[in-house]
Amino acid sequence: MNAVFPGSFDPITSGHMDVLTRASRIFDHVTVTVMHNARKRSNHLFTLEERIAILEEATQHLPNVSVDTFGGLLVDYMRLQNRSIIVRGLRAVSDYEYELQIAHLNRQLGDVETVFIMAATRWSFVSSSMVREIASYAGEVDEIVPQASARALRLKFADVQRPQ
Repeated sequence: MNAVFPGSFDPITSGHMDVLTRASRIFDHVTVTVMHNARKRSNHLFTLEERIAILEEATQHLPNVSVDTFGGLLVDYMRLQNRSIIVRGLRAVSDYEYELQIAHLNRQLGDVETVFIMAATRWSFVSSSMVREIASYAGEVDEIVPQASARALRLKFADVQRPQ
């Protein structure tokens, strides 16, 4: 059985990696899909190409994981790829309420099921937006993102000096 793990991954965090690693033990194959909307101006720190490169490096040790991208509705991607299982990570109850609505819509629109995997407690506070904020002030992120993300963040914010 194959699954899709969708998201913006701007950048991928250790929480994402935790969920993905555990999903890769459950499913025969997991496709990490960077979702983007070409018609919408986004506030992503990393370009689509950069996010794909970071993901490919971060997941290279997982033989049954691949990286893809899609612009449009997730249910359309699922149909095109002949997939019926979406993997989503949950950090807190607040995530569940939002993800539950999306899961119901996806099932209604595309006859797909969503499997929720709880992020390990040690990653429950980590989000991509918080990681970007910390990195923008030259803060240390090596413990909360994979090395591929940490390197990319250091390059992106190379001109930022850490306050003394």
